[in-house]
Amino acid sequence: MPARPYVIDELISAKAIAARIEALSHQIAAEFAGTEKLVVVGLLRGSFVFIADLVRELDLPVEVDFLEASSYGDATESSREVRILKDLRGQIEGRDVLVVEDIVDTGYTLSYVIKLLQNRKPAKLRTIALLDKPSRREVAIRADWIGFEIPDEFVVGYGIDFAQANRNLPFIGKVKFVD
Repeated sequence: MPARPYVIDELISAKAIAARIEALSHQIAAEFAGTEKLVVVGLLRGSFVFIADLVRELDLPVEVDFLEASSYGDATESSREVRILKDLRGQIEGRDVLVVEDIVDTGYTLSYVIKLLQNRKPAKLRTIALLDKPSRREVAIRADWIGFEIPDEFVVGYGIDFAQANRNLPFIGKVKFVD
């Protein structure tokens, strides 16, 4: 089935994203001050650009790990069934952990991941999401830190994709389908 044609309008600029990450990094550093080493867990694939920029701004010793969870596949709507496609390599028991998510939409993925990781008994578990779409929430969940609250728009860029395209855009863009 051929993909519908679409255009992308800039919603959040690269400059705004960089400024917000810098501000958030100070809050996170204060929260985890004194930690031996913060385990920063990126949720693949959408968070990879965000996590790279975030850890470079953190004035803390960090270890980076990744977990791949999916409830979308190549669709624009959540399936509401979360699958773990890649688990953490390291142990988090007794350690300080920051989960980095690209976007909280329905809330299913973040809720599932938090429960999964809490069962592994970290000392402290906090979450950050670059984008939050509270109007779409179906699960009562909110990240501890949020980069930007956005309206109910389908977005791409800065690591976020549509059918594996547009991850490399330096900004967050709104997808507009054209007929």
